[in-house]
Amino acid sequence: MTWNDMKVWVVQALELDKDALHIYAAILAQLLTAIVTRRSLANILPWLAAVAITLTNEYFDYQRVQDADASVVRYQAAAWHDMWNTMLLPTLLFLLARYWPRLLSHQLASGQPKARGKHGEPD
Repeated sequence: MTWNDMKVWVVQALELDKDALHIYAAILAQLLTAIVTRRSLANILPWLAAVAITLTNEYFDYQRVQDADASVVRYQAAAWHDMWNTMLLPTLLFLLARYWPRLLSHQLASGQPKARGKHGEPD
């Protein structure tokens, strides 16, 4: 089974678009790397894992391209689309965690934790 065959099978099994599959795979790689390495999303390592997964996917996709110039040009346009589309959310998560961590936490602008209700939910 080729790389493309596996992607087609996953797309059909999960009823996803290929673009969605790419995005989910990059975010999953980023989150799993953060968990396994016990690093924050603000650390560059989880983001680099998403980049590595994305580049690996594009490398395997490139293996299917014929040597004809037209095919390579079409592939390059599709590859750039895949790269920016796939890395947009992991990059956003990285930047938010790194430069605006309060947006991802339960802290107020003053830096104080929000008051908790009877069952631990924010009031």
